[in-house]
Amino acid sequence: MRRLGGRTGLVRAAIGVVVASLALSACGREGGAGGREKAEDAGTGKISGTVKVWAMGSEGELLGDFAKEFERANPGVRIEVTPMGMDVAHDRLVSSIAGNKTPDVSMIGTTWMGELAKTGALDPAPGNLFDKTRFFPGSWETVQFDNTAYGVPWYVETRAFYYRKDLAEKAGVKPPTTWEETRAFAKAVRDEAGASQGVYQNFRIDNWQEILPLVWQSGGDIMNAAKTGWTLDTPEMVKALTHFQSFYKDGTAPNKIDTGAFPQNFIKGQAAAFYSGPWMIYSTEKDGGPGFSEKFDVAPYPKGSAGGTSLVGGGDLVVFKSTKNRDAAWRFVQWLTDPKTQAKWFTVSKDLPAVQSAWEDPALKADKRVAVFGETLKNAKTPPPLPTWTQVGKAMERETEKLALLKQTPEQAAAAMQKAAEQIGTGK
Repeated sequence: MRRLGGRTGLVRAAIGVVVASLALSACGREGGAGGREKAEDAGTGKISGTVKVWAMGSEGELLGDFAKEFERANPGVRIEVTPMGMDVAHDRLVSSIAGNKTPDVSMIGTTWMGELAKTGALDPAPGNLFDKTRFFPGSWETVQFDNTAYGVPWYVETRAFYYRKDLAEKAGVKPPTTWEETRAFAKAVRDEAGASQGVYQNFRIDNWQEILPLVWQSGGDIMNAAKTGWTLDTPEMVKALTHFQSFYKDGTAPNKIDTGAFPQNFIKGQAAAFYSGPWMIYSTEKDGGPGFSEKFDVAPYPKGSAGGTSLVGGGDLVVFKSTKNRDAAWRFVQWLTDPKTQAKWFTVSKDLPAVQSAWEDPALKADKRVAVFGETLKNAKTPPPLPTWTQVGKAMERETEKLALLKQTPEQAAAAMQKAAEQIGTGK
């Protein structure tokens, strides 16, 4: 699976009766909404018994066989993995919490943490097993809620600039390093290399992921310093939205395109560039066929006035309070986040390690395109881990689509985003 908590991986938050029941039940649980918990240490001695794990997408399909190594190292432990589709995972987790039928361990999307932690159903990560300094800073932020880590980053992803080397060479341009160069790049590959779409930008599904990096790169943020209120109607947001819309005004990004046209438009040379995560390296090679890997490359996110900060996403691991085998559950999570295990998991799944030292492994150094993402992750940031983030992201999506269709101005979009976010609130 790719982009859990990312562009196509984000599942819309459940609403209605189920969520209402979660909010009520959280009030009666130790460490529920608004509370801070002290993480209890986990045992380090011999473990045994069954650990039930839920995992989604390709991770769910691969983890069962991969976990046999952990079982061999811990005789008497059985890891029981239940794979499931990403389209049903979020709602199954919500329902399992409401019905008190949770697994021991689950993989979750990085944008789900605030919502799930607020229920009081998650066990804080034991401090004796996990050192947050080992992880990319942005990835550790995805497991924090009310100053408590309710999980551990498993794998990470971020965004970079994919481009057609052959088309750039034909147009006489290099991969852009700034916003201004990106606009010039898009025009050049259109006019000189026949790439009618120039830079392909997402504007329909989870397009907040296109916008947040631009806000950070312009020196802004989407919440105030205290993380108590939304700041979407700012000069920095307007600057970000103006840059995003400029490609549609220039005619170098398509706002009339059939669903499913990407990535074939990149492979066919209609689009010369796009922003995406590391999973696209291998899927693009496969879809492009023999020799296509020589036609494209990956470059760092072009910088705005405040740098080239990108978005961090991926998958986190949580343990539920209801587990009957807490020590074995957390020890399995610890094993999955060991640097050697992380590097080996990359060779199996192509998921990028959340543990920084794992990047020293030769398997991750072999492809310089992967190294681009490793450097980007050092200062990548995450959306706020709040229960209502999905709803706010959806509100942003509605307005950025209007921007792409040239139906409103950046100023109007920023004001509309702010109004919607204030109505939604933070959920805390």
